Amino acid sequence: MDHAADAHRTDLMTITRHVLNEQSRNPESRGDFTILLSHIVLGCKFVASAVNKAGLAQLIGLAGETNGEEQKKLDVLSNEVFVKALVGSGRTCVLVSEEDEEATFVDPKLRGKYCVCFDPLDGSSNIDCGVSIGTIFGIYMIKDKDNVTLSDVLQPGKDMLASGYCMYGSSCTLVLSTGSGVNGFTLDPSLGEFILTHPDIKIPKKGRIYSVNEGNAKNWDVPVAKFVEKCKYPKDGSPPKSLRYIGSMVADVHRTLLYGGVFLYPADQKSPNGKLRVLYEVFPMSFLMEQAGGQSFTGKERALDLVPTKIHERSPIFLGSYDDVEEIKALYAEQAKSSSA
Repeated sequence: MDHAADAHRTDLMTITRHVLNEQSRNPESRGDFTILLSHIVLGCKFVASAVNKAGLAQLIGLAGETNGEEQKKLDVLSNEVFVKALVGSGRTCVLVSEEDEEATFVDPKLRGKYCVCFDPLDGSSNIDCGVSIGTIFGIYMIKDKDNVTLSDVLQPGKDMLASGYCMYGSSCTLVLSTGSGVNGFTLDPSLGEFILTHPDIKIPKKGRIYSVNEGNAKNWDVPVAKFVEKCKYPKDGSPPKSLRYIGSMVADVHRTLLYGGVFLYPADQKSPNGKLRVLYEVFPMSFLMEQAGGQSFTGKERALDLVPTKIHERSPIFLGSYDDVEEIKALYAEQAKSSSA
């Protein structure tokens, strides 16, 4: 790519221009949402830069505490970056981060009307081996910013205004939905801007890939075991599905969104509630999947209908191509029918 020529082009759709265009369709908005998103984008640029330098700057190494994943210094840094960026935007009143046990209530003088739930560096245990990692976020509106409580944060995913993730890999890609489709932007380092590269992403109706940690197979319930068996040994003459599992949710979901198929992190005997967190993993990714024409399901209900009762609540999740998730739903319905018979 000729970056010198690029710098003089005026037809590049930056993420800021895209969000302003989206917002212009909403006459009562006052630009607050654009300002909030520009601060999230700034946080993503900062973390992208830190991830690229991690090996050199020796940011990697244990930071003492553990949170289930090995917590690296880079997670702590990313968390601080996003908390400062979100508070500094003047548009948030409460923040929920995967790294912080408690929610952060913003100083009343700096408050706005939004709540942001985020995982600052998902898949951080993969930093050392160069696998793609990312940031996941979901944005909600709060009714009364001056009297915000924890219960205001525990909204169902269907009430989300926007969600997205930023993947730090061979390129830095930000995928975003503000409720009218899904768009992907790639960071052009020469411009320091995210440019629209994947307009109006639509997930294929059926995919050829399934993504799951098969190491947990001995603890799966019957519908999951049946589905995976069907992926490997289809009885209808179709070719078997390919297994692809990276172990970074952002990377696995990104591939699922672009190529189709299904990503599953089911409940099992070891983790009866699944492993992924509702507010900043399950909801944002489910929102994106639905906006792209796919589905997401918990094993009991549509994922976005869940109403969480605590900020770090977990849930099983199946998300991806519409027809593939439909198959999983049918297997759970079959099991429910036979167990009630």
